[in-house]
Amino acid sequence: MTILAHRGCWASENEKNSLSAIRRALEQGFGFESDIRDYRGKLVISHNIADESSPEAEAVFKYLKEFGDRYCFAVNVKADGLKELIGRALKKYGVENYFLFDMSVPQMMEFHGTGFIFFTRQSEAEREPVMYNEAAGVWLDGFWGVEWITERLLKAHLAAGKTVCLVSPELHGRKDYREFWEKLRGYSIDFGRVFLCTDYPEEAGRFFGKGMIQKGGVYEKNQSCPV
Repeated sequence: MTILAHRGCWASENEKNSLSAIRRALEQGFGFESDIRDYRGKLVISHNIADESSPEAEAVFKYLKEFGDRYCFAVNVKADGLKELIGRALKKYGVENYFLFDMSVPQMMEFHGTGFIFFTRQSEAEREPVMYNEAAGVWLDGFWGVEWITERLLKAHLAAGKTVCLVSPELHGRKDYREFWEKLRGYSIDFGRVFLCTDYPEEAGRFFGKGMIQKGGVYEKNQSCPV
């Protein structure tokens, strides 16, 4: 299993998506998830509408290059029209260990058509993942609960050749995340192709143990970024 630090490794809410939190994740050996938008023609890191205080995303791509592209960047695409900007950043810094997700369906089609690595998503509201055959993986997101995320479901996705990224329940404000982790730990599946996106990466690392955690988070890429 590969642990992804949700919006970096942070200790307080105001640190989320900060450059310091993202760098801290890399320094501690975690991949990470973060939100990308555009502001005045540049990529920025921001979950909500961007403004002048939003950090420029170029610093993040520099970090990824500095750390040898060993750690996966789950890119939450928060705005349309970012294909060229993202493509240039990936090429400039030689970043291949990434996947895009959460873009609109028309944007998903455009990203796929030019060779980007992207995940589709499945949730209680999205029972049938869009462009499943074309996607490299599935972002599994339980908004109201995780009971439907079963061993059988994960095995089906893995058997179809997909990588799976699980959204830990605390990302939606629920406190039962340990119960979900315990359930996962009992599954008999190939955790080498499973990500867990969590607010508590260090705790998750201790919980699942060295034998289950894939250090670094190198993503098995079957597509190439456009040049």
